[in-house]
Amino acid sequence: MTAPTAPPGPAGPAGPAASARYRDVFGVPEFRTLFGLQTLQVTGDSVRMIALSVQAFERTGSALAAALVFCAGMLPYAVGGAVLLSLADRVPMRRLLTGFHLLRLAVTAVLACGAVPLPGTIALITLLGLFAPVGSATVQGRLPALLPGDGFVLGRSLFTMTSAGAQITGQAAGGLLLAALSPAGTLWLAAASAAVAVALARFGLPDVPAPNRGGSGVARETWRVNRRLLGARTTRGLLLAFWLPLSLSVGSEGMAIPYASGLGDPGAAGLMLSSAAAGMFAGNLLVGRWVRPDLRDRLTFPLALLTGAPLTLFALHPPLPLACALMLAGTVGLGYDLPLQRRLVDATPETVRGQAIGLANTGVMTGQAAAIGGAGALGDLLAPAHVIALCGAAAVLAALALHRHLR
Repeated sequence: MTAPTAPPGPAGPAGPAASARYRDVFGVPEFRTLFGLQTLQVTGDSVRMIALSVQAFERTGSALAAALVFCAGMLPYAVGGAVLLSLADRVPMRRLLTGFHLLRLAVTAVLACGAVPLPGTIALITLLGLFAPVGSATVQGRLPALLPGDGFVLGRSLFTMTSAGAQITGQAAGGLLLAALSPAGTLWLAAASAAVAVALARFGLPDVPAPNRGGSGVARETWRVNRRLLGARTTRGLLLAFWLPLSLSVGSEGMAIPYASGLGDPGAAGLMLSSAAAGMFAGNLLVGRWVRPDLRDRLTFPLALLTGAPLTLFALHPPLPLACALMLAGTVGLGYDLPLQRRLVDATPETVRGQAIGLANTGVMTGQAAAIGGAGALGDLLAPAHVIALCGAAAVLAALALHRHLR
């Protein structure tokens, strides 16, 4: 049954039954500011991590050191999500985001000075990683109030697509900058982008009060709300539906290099991974913008199945063009999480909405890391094609098991 169409509000897009348009969401000034902050952060962080990885390799000659620097910001994501997420609902948005980007600026500027040893570099990046889920949850927890109805889904899809595009652009720009400047010079440019983000957060965002003014400690409040969300059947089912099909299917990407090597061209892994990124972009574009809200809800379960079903065909050892097409088709299905995010927002009180969205994102990040690691371990026992097929089958089984929450 289709919900009745509500008229658009004075500052937001159309109501829940109407398909939102890009001009609707970009017509909200605060959304434009948050969108700009997101783009600056992803681009600046991508440039910073490439510069630091190159700097670490030049100093030590160790590929392991470069890899540790590159992933240090990802490793503490789950810890930050477990103990700090309640800050997203307890600190006013302008103050929190200004402080977060100020921390990014300070850390990047210190690293640009070039005097920090490798353990100190990893420690500083880890510190940023602890607060990254809080910043993300603060921004995304604000979106439902800014973009009522279907506008929230379109806004979230824009964030996903822009994050992917900004990351690719930032990595490419980082490579070009390193060719023209030293790693230190590139880091100073990344620091400049963080300074712009500080100014944009401080002077471009309204001073709205925090939705939750709980009095307990940050870690205790985070644990309390996480237990509450995971203890309720509805939100627990929605969170598992977020985490499992997506993470299990993405685990297949850890086998891209071994699979391409088996085809005689390890470099072809880049084509497979690019195809996966293109599919994710296309899925978010199609589901977020071009599918009607009522149809989008009905497609959630089929799209979740699509994340894994094409990957099972890797059991037939497809050639490279078909392998790329299968990776692309599977990641188109990742658009299934957009209607789920709308349902999670509707099922969560406003006072803990930022933490709920942050918990969903933290679980996705942790689940992807675990799935990729598990696929790598299986790759020592089975052929890469069979591991990819198993990832796909596991995603399909997870979607079937969670069909009540996906329908």
